[in-house]
Amino acid sequence: MPDAIELSDELHRLNAARELSGFKSEPAQMRAAAPGKIGELRLGFSLRDGRSILHDLYRVAPLLVQQALYWDEAMPELPICSIISVGGGILQGDRYKIDITVGEGACAHVTSQGANRVHRMDANYASQHQTVTLESGAYLEYLPEVTILYRDARFISRTDIVVAEDATLLYGEMTLAGRKHHHADERFGFDLLSTAVAVRRPSGRKLFTEKILVGKGDPTVDYPAVMRGYDVFANVLCLTPPPVAARIKERFETNFSGEAPRAISGVCRLPNDAGLMLRAVGVETYDVRREVRRFWRIVREEARGRTLPEEFLWR
Repeated sequence: MPDAIELSDELHRLNAARELSGFKSEPAQMRAAAPGKIGELRLGFSLRDGRSILHDLYRVAPLLVQQALYWDEAMPELPICSIISVGGGILQGDRYKIDITVGEGACAHVTSQGANRVHRMDANYASQHQTVTLESGAYLEYLPEVTILYRDARFISRTDIVVAEDATLLYGEMTLAGRKHHHADERFGFDLLSTAVAVRRPSGRKLFTEKILVGKGDPTVDYPAVMRGYDVFANVLCLTPPPVAARIKERFETNFSGEAPRAISGVCRLPNDAGLMLRAVGVETYDVRREVRRFWRIVREEARGRTLPEEFLWR
């Protein structure tokens, strides 16, 4: 692979973030953002003869998508793409860029092949920039599997979303605070987690920005109103027209029952009539995944008039 591969402007701006100032040293094995460490993925979905298809696919290892499949029995018209990492996880010095576009009236589902593992680091950091664009009447479920942050990991992610007023996007981020069954120091043992999402309309009107920043040794993470007693958390955005959002909120019941619930979840409204946000925390990934799936089912039913298929036995 030629040495001429360069970082995009978005990744350059991302890598200038203030919270990364202490993590600029070069890895001994391979320099940061070297050829082979810059993964790029572009997915474009559109309507062709009344059917949603993956019409645009560009990939640079270690990121890979092979093709769109149609295996959702409850929504057979839905093209499904799984993002594969051929590198075995996210390593120090990795720079990822993902671009997803869903054209007018099209639909799609994008997920990941398995958990996103951010490995232990002794130099530099890993970064990811995503752009998600939904045109008029589009529908996208972007629900990657859980991100696992190993001890001493440093990971920064930025997602820029452009969504039409009559489109619906279900965008989820689920994070496990370390390999807690591997070693006691793994729980919140990562050096840095920085994630941000910015949403705007095609006209350029800004709707909201949300940012989560967690550093090693931050005692507020285990406060009662944050993550006390729980190790998995999820933020799921449902960007959808106000009438649809109202119906979803009416149906989704807050889960906060019992003295020691396995998971807690609730839904709140987003600014500027952008839609809803689900927040969930839980003991294990499957506890939080269950809450996300409960919300996901209602979103699909209200936005598309379809439900979810039965969950796979191994999930």
